[in-house]
Amino acid sequence: MNEAIQVKHLNVSYNGNQALQDVSFSFDKGKLIGIVGPNGAGKSTLMKAILGLVPKDGGHISMNQQTIKEVQTSIAYVPQRNHIDWDFPILVKDTVLLGTYPHLGLFKRPGKKEKKLAVECLEKVGMQDFKNRQISELSGGQQQRVFLARALAQQADFFFLDEPFVGIDAGSEEVIMKILSDLKAEGKTIFVVHHDLSKIESYFDDVIMVNKKLYGAGPVQQVFHSDAVKQCFHIQSPAAEGLGVSI
Repeated sequence: MNEAIQVKHLNVSYNGNQALQDVSFSFDKGKLIGIVGPNGAGKSTLMKAILGLVPKDGGHISMNQQTIKEVQTSIAYVPQRNHIDWDFPILVKDTVLLGTYPHLGLFKRPGKKEKKLAVECLEKVGMQDFKNRQISELSGGQQQRVFLARALAQQADFFFLDEPFVGIDAGSEEVIMKILSDLKAEGKTIFVVHHDLSKIESYFDDVIMVNKKLYGAGPVQQVFHSDAVKQCFHIQSPAAEGLGVSI
């Protein structure tokens, strides 16, 4: 049985306002999954609810037939860049080293093995020459690569990235997508909140279309079509016909 994640009848609200309503889907392992929808649709809320970072009103979430708490050391999360304090005084190499902590015992500190892993992860994202820089000295794309390296250092089975391509250069986006594709080939399951509809077909195997409620979840070729996009984005526009632009 390859089912990696299952979400059943998920409901989330903020201050009495419904953010997500009766969202259900399941995916097998080894998938690269995009989460799309208009601004304020609940994309980030969906990701955070799955991870237990925001409370849910109801519903059931499991990974590998276990609760989130039971598999939390197998989960890596890269939040939106604007939710990170980039002025915090920490070096690039130490930021990546933080990814090794979930697998260390209580009160243990990273040793040679963990430091070697951190360097290897920096090499994978092409940031080894910046290891002694403060993260505040990096460009947006470089910062995103460093946080992906931190996620890689966790050696997780599930990766969740919230808008990883916003405000970064094309080169960094290409590097990140190559790494995500490699992770998928290793059998990892990756969720990416994404906004550029023109790249959905080339980037992802599956897609979740959400705007407070679910408008489709499954293989891109089956789910991602102009009628579904129009319904999800509540538009009456020819812009969705070719799916060639960001909405």
